Amino acid sequence: MNAKFALAVIAAAVGLGLLVLLPRWLDGYGLSLAIGILNYTVLATAWALFSGPTRYVSLATVAFFGIGAYSVAVLGELLPWSLVLLIALGIGLCVALLVGLATLRLSGVYFVIFTFGLAELIRQLVTWFEVNKTRTLGRYVFVDITTEQIYWQLLALAALVFLAGFLIRRSRLGLALRVIGDDETVARHVGINTTWAKVLLFAFSASFMTLAGAVMAPRWTYIDPAIAFNPVLSFQVLIMALLGGVHRLYGPLFGVIPLTLLFEYLLARFPNHFSILIGLAFMLIVYAIPQGVVGLLESLRQRLNKQGDRP
Repeated sequence: MNAKFALAVIAAAVGLGLLVLLPRWLDGYGLSLAIGILNYTVLATAWALFSGPTRYVSLATVAFFGIGAYSVAVLGELLPWSLVLLIALGIGLCVALLVGLATLRLSGVYFVIFTFGLAELIRQLVTWFEVNKTRTLGRYVFVDITTEQIYWQLLALAALVFLAGFLIRRSRLGLALRVIGDDETVARHVGINTTWAKVLLFAFSASFMTLAGAVMAPRWTYIDPAIAFNPVLSFQVLIMALLGGVHRLYGPLFGVIPLTLLFEYLLARFPNHFSILIGLAFMLIVYAIPQGVVGLLESLRQRLNKQGDRP
C-alpha cells in the first residue's frame, strides 16, 4: 500500500509539473480551452466534496462563483490582487456560513429549491444595488493579470481542492459526512453534530467556488449580474459531476473534460438552443449512467473479477 501511495504521489507531482509547463505549448485557443477545463474541474470537484458524501444536491454554485467575480469587478482596480482574492474569499465564506446555518436543516427537494433560489436572490440584490445606487448595471474589469497567470492560479486551486478532498475523506469529518449521507437520523443518534459537519464542508466547498469566480473574472472585460450569476453554470457543474461520478475524488474529471469540449461545440454551433441541449444531456446522463462513469467502470471491473474467480 505504501509503495502504491508513493507511486501515486510521484505520478501526481510529474503530472502537475507538466501541466505547469502546458501554456508554453498551447496557442491562444488551446490555452482558453485549458482554462475552461481547469475552472470546471475546481467547481465540479468542490461541488462533489459536499454533495458527494452528504447527497445534498446544491444549485448554489453560481451564487458563490458570482460573488467572487463581482468582488474582482468592484475592487480589482482599487486593491492589490492578493488582497482582492482574500476579500472575495471572506465574503463567500461568510455567505456560505450564514446560508448553511439557515438551510442545512432542510433536505431533499427543499434544499435543491432553496439553493437555486439563493443564486437568483443574490443576482437580484446585486442588480438592484447597481441600478439604484451606482446608476449602472455592469462594470468593466481592468486588472493586470495575464491569461497564463489565470491558468496557473486555477491549476493551483485544482491542486488544492484535490489535496483538501484527499485529506477530508480520510478524516473524522469525512467519516461523519459519509454516515450522514447513508442515514442522517442514525448519524445524530451516534453523536455526530450533523448541522456543523454539513455547514463546515458546505462553507469549505463554497470557498473554492468563490475563488474560482474571482480568478476567472479577468477573462471578461465587462461583467454584469446576468453574466456573473448565470444559472446555467450551476447546472453545467452538476451535470459534469454526475457524469464523472461523485463517489470518488477524481470522478468529476471524467465528466469535466468531455462535457467542456461538448459544451464548447454546442455553444458555438447552437447558441440559441444551448440551455435546451444542456437539459437533454442532464436527463440522458441521469437515466443512462446514474452512478457516473467511475461507478460504471467499477461495476464492470467487479463483474470481470467475478468471472475470473469462477472455476
